[in-house]
Amino acid sequence: MRKALVVGINDYPVNPLDGCVNDAVKVSHVLKTHEDGSINFHVKLMTSPPQTITKPVLRELIEELFAHKNEIALFYFSGHGSITTTGGYIATQDAAKYDVGISMDDILHLANDSPAKDKIIILDCCFSGAMGSPVHAGGGNIARLGDGLTVLTASRSTESSIELDGGGLFTSLLVDALRGGAADLLGNITPGGIYSYIDKALGAWDQRPIFKTNVSRFTSLRQISPQIPLETLRKIPVYFPNPQKDMKLDPTFEDTNVDIAVEKNVKTFKDLQKLFSVGIVRPVGEEYMYFAAMNSKSCRLTSMGYQYWRLVTEGKI
Repeated sequence: MRKALVVGINDYPVNPLDGCVNDAVKVSHVLKTHEDGSINFHVKLMTSPPQTITKPVLRELIEELFAHKNEIALFYFSGHGSITTTGGYIATQDAAKYDVGISMDDILHLANDSPAKDKIIILDCCFSGAMGSPVHAGGGNIARLGDGLTVLTASRSTESSIELDGGGLFTSLLVDALRGGAADLLGNITPGGIYSYIDKALGAWDQRPIFKTNVSRFTSLRQISPQIPLETLRKIPVYFPNPQKDMKLDPTFEDTNVDIAVEKNVKTFKDLQKLFSVGIVRPVGEEYMYFAAMNSKSCRLTSMGYQYWRLVTEGKI
């Protein structure tokens, strides 16, 4: 089972953040299903308002999230964050001067001890980069992540998180990534893909997200339709039995050559053009596949194409 706890808290007594509830609702909505409408995460959405989210309430929910042996346990928080001499905190409704909310170190500890296969923590709050770098780590401020744990935060431990149009800039990009912007060719959206998408969307002077992970493989957080049909990807070794060898083309591959076009070659060429569109194949000596065929040139696999050739030949696709 995939479980997600999504929390948005607006009414922090010192610094209200009006967009936090809306951000949480958006994240909850996109996590619930895959693109085809099939069930993805079983989401518990907690927002204040209208609910009352105190420190004991949120602590109990976080403990419950990480207590069981699920496939994935995901915690998302949008609200106010604080940094003190004892570390980072996410603020709850009952925040007070010397009791802001729940310690990021405590959340890290619960996630590290969780029997869940994969643990994901996503924070859109000020000073969120303190997550994963406990102050009292027995040897300095060093990130200590247990097996299968990934942390993605909006800002560094010294920064306030940036807002855009009443919501968090980070969450806006996160939702776009989950909707498909971060998908690979197979339609998988992984934490690494999400980080890469957000990082590329930001300029050189923009606030950078923080990504920390201790995993041996990336799990997919959401699935969308592949960019090209899987049956087309699986034909790569058919068209390129030797991945180092070019495939010869000629005008019989192009269907506009009505008098000489060969049906089998035309079908092959349509697949090759799809592979070209996603960077798996490139023409040799020409800019476009059309001219490679018309001028009897050839095409070859790109470096990414070789990677997918290997995945298909090893039965991984």
